[in-house]
Amino acid sequence: QVQLVESGGGLVHTGGSLRLSCTASGSTFRLNVMGWDRQAPGQQRELVARISEYGTTSYGDSVKGRFTVSRDNAKSTVYLEMNSLKPEDTAVYYCVSSPPFLGTFWGQGTQVTVSS
Repeated sequence: QVQLVESGGGLVHTGGSLRLSCTASGSTFRLNVMGWDRQAPGQQRELVARISEYGTTSYGDSVKGRFTVSRDNAKSTVYLEMNSLKPEDTAVYYCVSSPPFLGTFWGQGTQVTVSS
């Protein structure tokens, strides 16, 4: 089974930065589409960022220009660099992995809180 372990969440002031990390196991990491979703209290889970096995990236409209997703295949790790954080970025952030033909998996999540 695919296992995803996130780290790097925390409390930051408006305008600050955080970097999330997610280490994956149980699949051939370099073949996986990886990414991040988030869910704020009382709201639906939304796509934040994706990075393909080729390094192609895509972002949700609310984070474009502020967040950057990257991956290190040698470390089986995907990162989310978050800059210019806003209170509305407060959410639980989930690492996402989509191995070929195996469906989609999510980690347990890490809390990000942005204070105003």
